[in-house]
Amino acid sequence: MIEQDTIKLLRECDAGIKMGVSTIDEVLDYVKSEELKNYLNDCKDEHDRLDTMLQKLLEKYKDDGKEPNPIAKGMSWVKTNMKLVMNESDSTIADLITDGCNMGVKSLNKYLNEYAAADEESKDICKKLIKLEEKLLVQMRDYL
Repeated sequence: MIEQDTIKLLRECDAGIKMGVSTIDEVLDYVKSEELKNYLNDCKDEHDRLDTMLQKLLEKYKDDGKEPNPIAKGMSWVKTNMKLVMNESDSTIADLITDGCNMGVKSLNKYLNEYAAADEESKDICKKLIKLEEKLLVQMRDYL
C-alpha cells in the first residue's frame, strides 16, 4: 500500500508541476512588470528544483510519472489565450495564475489526503509544492 500510494502521489505531483510550468511559460511573454516576471521565473525555477527531486523518486520506483490531463491542459490553454487576447495586462496574468494556483493547491491537498500511506519523502515534495503555489498566490495579490 505504501509503495502504491507513493507512486500515485508522485504522479499527481509530476502532472501538477508540468501544468504549473506550462502555464507560466504561456504567460511570461505578456508580462510587463519586471517584479511580476521575477516572481514567475523564481516560481518556475522552484518547480524545476522540485521536479528534479521528484524524477529521482519516480526512477527509484521505476515509474515514468504522469502528464497533465490533456483536456484540462487544453482548456487552460484556451482560457489563457482568450483572456490575454481580450486584455494583455499584468492583472489578467495575475488572475490566471491565481486560478491555476488555487486549483493546484486544492488538487494537491486532495491527493495528499487520498494517498495518506505514501512515504514521507513524497509527502514532503507534495507539501513543498503546495507551499510554493500558496506563496505565488500571495505574490499575485498586488497585481489583481
